[in-house]
Amino acid sequence: MPASAPSSAPSTVLVTGGAGFLGARLIETVLSSDASAQVLCLDRAACPVADARVTSVVGDVSDPASLNQALRHDVRTIWHLAAVLSGQSEAEPEAAWRVNVEATRLLLRACEGLARPPRVVLASTIAVFGGSLPTVVPDDFALRPQSTYGTTKAIAELLVLEASRRGVVDGVVVRVPTVAIRPGLPNSAMSSFVSGIVREPLRGEASVCPVPLDTRLWVSGPTTTTRNLLHAGHLAGDTLCQARTINLPGLTLTPADLLASLERAAGPDVRARVQLQPDALVTRVVGSWPGAFDLARAEALGFVADASADALVDEFIAVLSSGVGRA
Repeated sequence: MPASAPSSAPSTVLVTGGAGFLGARLIETVLSSDASAQVLCLDRAACPVADARVTSVVGDVSDPASLNQALRHDVRTIWHLAAVLSGQSEAEPEAAWRVNVEATRLLLRACEGLARPPRVVLASTIAVFGGSLPTVVPDDFALRPQSTYGTTKAIAELLVLEASRRGVVDGVVVRVPTVAIRPGLPNSAMSSFVSGIVREPLRGEASVCPVPLDTRLWVSGPTTTTRNLLHAGHLAGDTLCQARTINLPGLTLTPADLLASLERAAGPDVRARVQLQPDALVTRVVGSWPGAFDLARAEALGFVADASADALVDEFIAVLSSGVGRA
């Protein structure tokens, strides 16, 4: 059995995909929680976090040379966030295989040369589920992905679990809800509209909702998601036993719920900037994802959920009002 993760933040960590939205937030949180932390960021762009404790390695996670440059011998925790998201995965399945599967295999293989088995947190997805789903999905429900993205991430999950069984890493797989409301520009995820139907109207821009307004979504805010990712890096391995996959807490919301919160926060004229424009592919894929999970185990392990749709909208409005970065 791999060694348990320490209770405090590790001194040297690696974040793949660390130049992205969640990766950069996670790096900032690691640095603020541990003054001695040293962070290695591996991404195709330079890390946006300006801190002397951050070493940015610009390269592709699926490139062995870049990976070897980033994976120092003393790394104790790895957050593996780098991924090809759902929309790009459907359009470019080979890219999804290379990054979501092959890069994960290369990363785990490289861990064999570290001083001790590191904690590896794989950011997976609720898209590993699909088919006929119960109203509330239990922890042990079978994986039946209905997309290239979900399939490649399910394979990556198994790779992490196998490496943990062999003692190469101390792995934890966390299935991340749709994160909203994201600041910045839309990304390649098919769920990008979940943020867009709130973010764009609040910026004075038009937006479209590509799925029926009663589509059930599993949603978590940026701050809560970052907190849960950090917590996964600190869980003691012996608390997980053989169940190393965790469905992170979220809220069951529909686009109608989010638009109602938007109207309460900003008024009907802002809500009117969103139009329904059905997209068959997005509806099929997003509609195959679970809308609710049994949270008993995740909450017992210390993971948390947001309070409400209003809280998610208010969090974004606070970012927008702060003027920090591009909201």
